[in-house]
Amino acid sequence: MIDVASFAAGKWIQPGDEARPIASAVTGKVIARAGGALDVQAMLDHARLVGGPALREMGFHERASMLKKLALHLTEHKQALYDLSFNTGATQADHAYDIDGGIGTLFVFASKGKRELPDGHVLVDGEVEQFGKTGVFLGQHIYTPLQGVAVHINAFNFPIWGMLEKLAPTLLAGVPAIVKPATATSYVTELAVRLMIDSGVLPEGALQFIAGGTGDLLDRLTPQDMVSFTGSAETALKLRSNPRLLRNATRFTAEADSLNASILGPDVTPDAPEFDLFIKEVAREMTTKAGQKCTAIRRILAPEARVADVIAALEARLSKTVIGDPADPATRMGALVSTDQRADVLEKVAILSSEAKRVIGDPDRFDVHNADKDKGAFLPPMLFHCADPDAATKVHETEAFGPVSTIMPYRDTAHAVALANRGQGSLALSLITHDTKVAREVIMGAAAWHGRVYINDRVSAKESTGHGSPMPHLIHGGPGRAGGGEEMGGVRGVKHFMQRTAVQGSPDMLQAITGVYVPGSTPKPAPAHPFTRTFTQIEIGETIITEPRVVTMDDIEHFAHFTGDTFYAHMDADAAKRNPFFPDRVAHGYLLLSFAAGLFVEPNEGPVLANTGLDNLRFMKPVVAGAAIHVVLTVKRKTRRTGEYGEVRWHVTILDEADEKVAEYELLTMNAY
Repeated sequence: MIDVASFAAGKWIQPGDEARPIASAVTGKVIARAGGALDVQAMLDHARLVGGPALREMGFHERASMLKKLALHLTEHKQALYDLSFNTGATQADHAYDIDGGIGTLFVFASKGKRELPDGHVLVDGEVEQFGKTGVFLGQHIYTPLQGVAVHINAFNFPIWGMLEKLAPTLLAGVPAIVKPATATSYVTELAVRLMIDSGVLPEGALQFIAGGTGDLLDRLTPQDMVSFTGSAETALKLRSNPRLLRNATRFTAEADSLNASILGPDVTPDAPEFDLFIKEVAREMTTKAGQKCTAIRRILAPEARVADVIAALEARLSKTVIGDPADPATRMGALVSTDQRADVLEKVAILSSEAKRVIGDPDRFDVHNADKDKGAFLPPMLFHCADPDAATKVHETEAFGPVSTIMPYRDTAHAVALANRGQGSLALSLITHDTKVAREVIMGAAAWHGRVYINDRVSAKESTGHGSPMPHLIHGGPGRAGGGEEMGGVRGVKHFMQRTAVQGSPDMLQAITGVYVPGSTPKPAPAHPFTRTFTQIEIGETIITEPRVVTMDDIEHFAHFTGDTFYAHMDADAAKRNPFFPDRVAHGYLLLSFAAGLFVEPNEGPVLANTGLDNLRFMKPVVAGAAIHVVLTVKRKTRRTGEYGEVRWHVTILDEADEKVAEYELLTMNAY
């Protein structure tokens, strides 16, 4: 018997006498118990007063390194998670989605934190806004971490991924979390939490865990807190209607189960490679996790002439699905999470049967490999056929959260889009087509109703991730019935746990707050050429002004013939003068960049290891022969990359003898520490 403990205010708390029993999905035997009274106010205080300050003391890159260490630690112990997770009915293949997918999400956010977020505490959003002529009063949007706690309420179907896909952006943002998984699979989540706590990687108070009910936790939340929920649309509505949450405008993000659809394009014939792709996608979505995926395909939309072909192909494929003990390598589909869940699916199947005919699968007659069909929560894959989807309503409203899907015909692409949208909002819509016109028509008609649109054909098939695989780089959520939320989404997901604030002040003030050079701030003369100073030595705002260089006609002509760029504005005075942008023959923009480098580069060996890029280049004023240019070079931003070197972003301005800007850009170099 597993006692699923809660981790509250730094202590593990065993379940109480009122704990709820948890049965194995495979054998029906009680294997665990969870639940008990908790001091939720102490948990909130611990998160806000201990965990939050500790996380906010760390910068983005330090928190990203923390995520990577967690991912590595979980990877070392994932076999233990596999072994325990078989009890939920999940097969080894299902573990790839839940356990490996969750760990992979940690790795992705760790990588994005290092590459896309600053090596500091403030995230700058957009460019500086100038309000006056002189530029002494500016505005800048910034993001800083919320100073409360993120409460994560997760569903039963993904006890690991469901937790980690929320936890990764939360911790990267610098916000502590209280995780509450569904009780039915909480014993798997608890093991993962224990592993993370025991790793010593997390600061005190960064992560707490509730096994069982939340009590009056939501009634104690503030405007600085946030709730992230995954589950049914009904429960989401109940939770988000909490008067305390509404009164405080506490952030609430929901990712609800939805009636996702998959469209077989009108161009796809049974002999096309896309037809096989479609059948594989649908069959996989019906059987992976025994159909218990919030992104699973619930409605299959096929051209009228192809419905019979699709049914026949699915029957041939699904008939080979071995249902049974998920720990047995021969098994291809395990059990539902519980007998209660099986009963719920059968109840929904009865509703679907009022508008559709079951054409594949019989819940009363199917074989189970190496397990007891009656004691375990087993069901076969079931396909229904709704011949008149326009007149039907239940198939567009009722979700059987298991290995169940309904096929329905459509007349043309517009009709397919209309049927897909009848679900009133989904997490994922897929389209299998090789026709780009069909793809565009579907996107223009359906994108507003679906959080993600997955398009696959013979070209992308080799690398495609699948209809039901949300990627941490992209948002996971959807409008309407799907909850109206967005999870993951790379850095977008991190911003959900931060406050965007408009800051106004002088250039010096904004530079001090953001840690990024702001044009107009007080110049900071470099004590030596900045290219001779290490990454650690140089400071934001350090500036050098070069000597001038005169651009000659010989320079322009030599550059033109040497590079082959003989554009008329550089070579033909009469043609150049007819152009409203040029007073005469002008210097090449890239010639000016080359001269600029020659003016500010320190040629001797030093801490600058490589020039790795040039961003945001703009040419503002043409330069004619005889004009003199000079350069202002300023350290804009520093970002640590490895233990040996960091990235320096330089603000480069080329000016003429009237001190008017000729060009402006950002130079990236790698500098040794």
